[in-house]
Amino acid sequence: MASAGTDVVVSYVGDAGRANAAVEAIRKTGRQGHAVQLDQRDPKSIDACVEKVIGQFGRLDILVNNAAWNIGIPFSDLETLTSDIWDRVLETNVRGPFLLCRALAPELRRHKAGRIINIASLAGLAPGGSSIAYAASKSALIHLTHCLAVALAPDVSVNCIAPGLVEGTRMAGRLPEDMKQSIRSQTILGRTGSADDIAQMAVTYCRADSMTGQTVVVDGGSPIGMR
Repeated sequence: MASAGTDVVVSYVGDAGRANAAVEAIRKTGRQGHAVQLDQRDPKSIDACVEKVIGQFGRLDILVNNAAWNIGIPFSDLETLTSDIWDRVLETNVRGPFLLCRALAPELRRHKAGRIINIASLAGLAPGGSSIAYAASKSALIHLTHCLAVALAPDVSVNCIAPGLVEGTRMAGRLPEDMKQSIRSQTILGRTGSADDIAQMAVTYCRADSMTGQTVVVDGGSPIGMR
């Protein structure tokens, strides 16, 4: 985003060090970068974040809902998927993005060219991923994208990216190598999704004037993502 010409605010829950490293990378492109603490499960934290961002920049044109939470629980292990875990996953991955979109909707509408980009998952399109709660949350986020595209038209476009396995990420690092190899073997390109491709797709959504309510899969071409 910064390389494409935008100033960027990076939100974080507790890891200020990684957020500040991202800010330094943004500033090296010549753009402004700032880090803001945000717990998107907390409406008061959302309101404080919105106030800081608008106060710092005077306007906001793009919202990328990238933050999420998950935990590895096999689908068949229903007893381990407690109501507390379910609530945390759904509150973070669906309720949080909705609350952020709602809080920022007036500002995004103000210039009649706002952009919202939700980062979902291939698990939102087919039963898979780290847990039933995670898959359900990402499926809900995809449909939330459709609903918000209707609600915020014509002033704001709302689109979605659904990555599969992305090599080099913390999530990928938690997976056993044999599982990652199985995922690679199911892709027609023989490789998994690229973080660079995800980033470029986000930039494309921001530049496009006639795309809304869409979900693009970035996964190396797995059959279950071809819908």
